[in-house]
Amino acid sequence: MPNIKSAKKRVQITAKKTALNKAYKTRFRTLIRKMEEEPSEENLARAMSAIDKASKKGILHKNNAARKKARLARLLKAAAE
Repeated sequence: MPNIKSAKKRVQITAKKTALNKAYKTRFRTLIRKMEEEPSEENLARAMSAIDKASKKGILHKNNAARKKARLARLLKAAAE
């Protein structure tokens, strides 16, 4: 445990940010899984929205987000055929 006041504060801030990042990651992973199980326009929109939010927050790299979205779109297209 840190002794310096600023270091104690950084520990608290890091814990908060870690919790938020984990929540965003869990959210988009869950929605991707739902999309894979049951491909639909509604599930695609939800998953893409969650991926965009995670990308905007810096949790996902923009290219990583684009790749995930493209794969989901391809999945929906394949399911429609």
